[in-house]
Amino acid sequence: MPQTETPDTEEAPRSRLRWWTELPLILLVYGCYSAGRLLARGDVTSAVDHGLAILRVEKALHLNAEHPLNRLFTRETWLGVPADFWYASLHYLVTPAILVWMFRARARHYRAARTWLMTSTFMGLIGFTLLPTCPPRLLSAGHGFVDTMAQYSSYGWWGAQASAPRGMGGMTNQYAAMPSLHVGWALWCGVMLWRYGGSRLTKIVGVAYPLLTALVIMGSANHYLLDAVAGVAVMGAGFLLAPRVTRAADLVRSRLSRPAPAVPGATGSPIVSAGCQTSAGERIPRQRASSPDLAAGPDVSPTNTGEGAPAPAR
Repeated sequence: MPQTETPDTEEAPRSRLRWWTELPLILLVYGCYSAGRLLARGDVTSAVDHGLAILRVEKALHLNAEHPLNRLFTRETWLGVPADFWYASLHYLVTPAILVWMFRARARHYRAARTWLMTSTFMGLIGFTLLPTCPPRLLSAGHGFVDTMAQYSSYGWWGAQASAPRGMGGMTNQYAAMPSLHVGWALWCGVMLWRYGGSRLTKIVGVAYPLLTALVIMGSANHYLLDAVAGVAVMGAGFLLAPRVTRAADLVRSRLSRPAPAVPGATGSPIVSAGCQTSAGERIPRQRASSPDLAAGPDVSPTNTGEGAPAPAR
């Protein structure tokens, strides 16, 4: 008997994905991300306290990567300006580009990758809400940090207030620092390039992109080292939860698309006994035709006598 190939179980969900359904979903998640940053502002005093607490923890752990990087980026314009461009733009360009590439070129793995990214993003929003944190650049000057976004604001489109375009600094939450989704999203992009890029160059880029992003966020005084660590932890938790989120979404979809139970007799098939239906023209053994052909005469037996019926008398 010829063997029939079993379709890949990961291919079936992708066959139903279309860009016109995926794009609104991505925009919805990004809208929630932006709105969450905007609404979960927290009061400045708590945000500053949280930032100082992170510095104390890092000091207790003998961690101090932010200060030397920030001094380097402040002193060397050729490093500080590209770093600010990196921070203000790549976060919003590379991640959507990787999503589109996965959708078009790695369709089999796209849904799992997208669910992982979305799950981690929502977890990051919870962190912004519960733990508003003042970034190093907004601490008082006595803590030794320089806001490179303000120092080099004349080089780019961002203003002195934030990485947002000039005049729009008040529309973003500058205290959404913990965890760092800049690092989290960069890590996701790096994993996608490493696993599915297919060349040595893409693997190198996959490793370099999140590492350089971590250096940029600390050198520009936008995040602490522990913010970056928290961003990695959020992505790890999202990776573990993504399969469960996928199964839950499939369950909801199957329940919503489940057809209504058929009503007996609603299809028009003749009912010959309680709940037993036959198709049109089908006969049960020993069943006679309901209306014999009267025009054929009384001596002619019905042509539709059932199987096993007695022969007519001669």
